[in-house]
This record gives sequence, structure tokens and C-alpha cells, in this order.
Amino acid sequence: MNMLVLLKMVPDVVEELEVAPDGKSLDTEFLRLIPNEPDDHALEEALLLKERLGGKVTVLAPDAPEVDEALFTALAKGADRALKLSGADTSSNTAGLARAVHQAIAATPDLQGVDLILTGTQANDDLDTLLAPVLAHLMGAPFVGIVTSVVPDAGRGMVTVQKECPKGIRAEFEMPMPAVLGIQAAEKPPRYVPVAKVRAAMKTQKIEAVEAGEPMPALPIEVIAMDKPVVSERAEMLEGSPEEVAGKVCEILTARGLL
Repeated sequence: MNMLVLLKMVPDVVEELEVAPDGKSLDTEFLRLIPNEPDDHALEEALLLKERLGGKVTVLAPDAPEVDEALFTALAKGADRALKLSGADTSSNTAGLARAVHQAIAATPDLQGVDLILTGTQANDDLDTLLAPVLAHLMGAPFVGIVTSVVPDAGRGMVTVQKECPKGIRAEFEMPMPAVLGIQAAEKPPRYVPVAKVRAAMKTQKIEAVEAGEPMPALPIEVIAMDKPVVSERAEMLEGSPEEVAGKVCEILTARGLL
């Protein structure tokens, strides 16, 4: 099995995010970036498949602050190769990033024979979930997202996946490889790797650079303004017994013409 995992650095939402002086973007001066959590699940799924079936795992990530540490961590976990994508504008749109990844794959001969491309279903700075399906479209490959189980059959050149659907339903799909998968959750939690092992990888392994190619034209979309959520005091806490609270809810709904 030859697998490619796409990683992306995203803002750490645990910390306070600030709007930049232009009022249209995040202030990046003190912004801390971390690996996208669903992408970490995609890496874990690829490593599990490698341990089960053999093969090779390559990790590709757009250049960004702290990305080297993320790539060396992937190598320390068991990835065989780490590639840093230079020249990709990750702030423009997901379709542009998908095109940059596609160009990098086309320009790297040993990436053209991958069996599976895995990435997280979505990122916390871009919830449209379009990276994997747009990349699949550009490659002419099948795609399934929100995947929780991957079972390749290399002999037949097929892969069977399970996809989460609403109301607790799971759907099963079989499709030919190469295929692009948006991973919702790996079969096991992403593995922990000690800092010492990451430092050892920094000394013994390397990160290769690949170019993104021609940039994709910007979408005709303009951010007019970006604001932090406004703190308000509109919430009204209803107190009393369940019957009293229910009566108050009915009074509120009736006053607003909803009952």
C-alpha cells in the first residue's frame, strides 16, 4: 500500500483569537498554529493500515509556522517520508489548496502511484470540507468523506470504507483505488510520540520541499468585516418546578406569537 496523508496547520482555538487591524482577518502576530486534529486521525489511519498490510506512508503539508515540528512528529510516529509544500496560499480558499496539492502530486513522480490519499474531513479554519472532494475531482478519482473505517483489497485494487450518516446510520462503499478519503476518526486514537523520539527524527531524517505550481485565481469573494462574538445579556434563566418552568416557556412563546 502506498498512501499519502495531507496535513494542515490551523489556529489553536483554545487561545484567544484577535481580529487584525484591517478588520478582515485574524491577527497572526501572536497566533499559535497546531496540526488539524482530523488530519491527525487521517495519519493514524494510514499508519494502522501500514502496520496491517505493509507499504509506505508519505505526509504532505503546506508550509506554515511550526509545520516542520508537525512533519517530524509524523516521521517519529512511523511515516516514511515528509514533504513540505511551498508556495501554496492556504488563506485564499480550499479549492486553491486542492489545486496546489494536485500540482505537487503531478510534479512528483513517486506520488503519482499512490493507492490512497487520506486527509481530515474538515479543518477548524475552513469548515466547507471541500479539500478532499475537489482534489478527487482534479485527479479523476473516487471520493468518500466522513470515513471511520478503511479496508483495502490490494489484490483487487479496491477499498471498502464505512461512512457516518445522520441518525447513527453507517453506509458502506466499495470503490477502486486510487481513491481520496476524508477521515472523520481513525479506528484507534492518534498515537502519542515522546518528544525525545521527535528530536531523534529531527537529527536522522529530513523534510523534502515540493513546489505548489501556478497559483489558482482568487475567488470573487471579499471579506467585508470580521468581528468577535458580541457578549450580550439576553439569556433569561427560568426558575421553579418543572411545571412552573413549562408554564413560563408557554407564556413566552405565546407572547411572541409562536403558540
